[in-house]
Amino acid sequence: MAMLRRQFLQACGLAALASLSRAAAAQAQGELEAWPNRVVRLIVGFPPGGGADLAARIVAAGLSDKWGRQVVVENKPGAGARIALDAVAHAAPDGYTVLLAPGAPEVNSFLFSRLTFDPVADLAPVSLVGTYPDIIAVPNSSAFTTLGELIAYAKANPGKLNWASPGIGTVPHLAGELFKRRAGIEITHVPYRGVTEGLMSDFIGGRLDLMFNTTGSLLPPVEAHQVRGLAVTSAARYPGAPQLPTVAESGVPGYDVSSWYGLYVPAKTPAVIVKKLNADMAAMLADPAVVEKFKPLGIVAAASTPQQLAARNAGDAALWGPIIAEANIKVE
Repeated sequence: MAMLRRQFLQACGLAALASLSRAAAAQAQGELEAWPNRVVRLIVGFPPGGGADLAARIVAAGLSDKWGRQVVVENKPGAGARIALDAVAHAAPDGYTVLLAPGAPEVNSFLFSRLTFDPVADLAPVSLVGTYPDIIAVPNSSAFTTLGELIAYAKANPGKLNWASPGIGTVPHLAGELFKRRAGIEITHVPYRGVTEGLMSDFIGGRLDLMFNTTGSLLPPVEAHQVRGLAVTSAARYPGAPQLPTVAESGVPGYDVSSWYGLYVPAKTPAVIVKKLNADMAAMLADPAVVEKFKPLGIVAAASTPQQLAARNAGDAALWGPIIAEANIKVE
């Protein structure tokens, strides 16, 4: 009789535990399906006012409208966006911390001798945001009216020209290093910490000879005739500025650098959240009103699957790894 009583109590206990487990699972599933139910942080590794920041604000506004929940942009500039990457990599994987990054986080493995995060293992791709070329521009005071003229001068006067980028290890910096090698010229790199901290004022003032930067940063001043655009870095002319030839058209055959923004979350973020965020991004980026907001930044809005974004990361790593090693580019 005692044995039967123990078995009965054990069975009751197991049933109770199973019921609690099912209730907890149901509650957790309900919380996931209700995501987001509070503020979502969208982290950007550059200061306010630059191309990445402006793109992030369009995304934040679009998702806020779609969810009825506030999405706030947090700028964490510095160290080639490593501060922002680290913050997201170590954030709680609950969907409330999201990263907008230009280019492939994987490239950071080549730029830093030591990282406090693994850009592949600690970040989960969500969706492409959009693609864009970089622009090569000169001040209005420059004697160069074409990129071909600039290349000819640089070949005859190695090291005399300086060129600016928004920071060491950024895509515009890497695009400039690739350009130097493909064009067979030597020009001196002057890195800044984003666009807003003296770069544009120095450039417009003629204290720099040329600049590589995103369409988000350079297209507006080019269109306002504050600076002179010489070329775009993509293989084809950019539809929003068809007057600008490509670098390949300007004497550097085969040159093609197409940049992009991607959205990421911490690894181990529940698949249901990644799926919802991806679907909502695709719906938002298909909205003609949102597409129009990206156009002044030179960005062609385009979503992707997480797998397609992961493939872009791998492709960028294969392109930039050798350039970084050859130029001995380090961000410390």
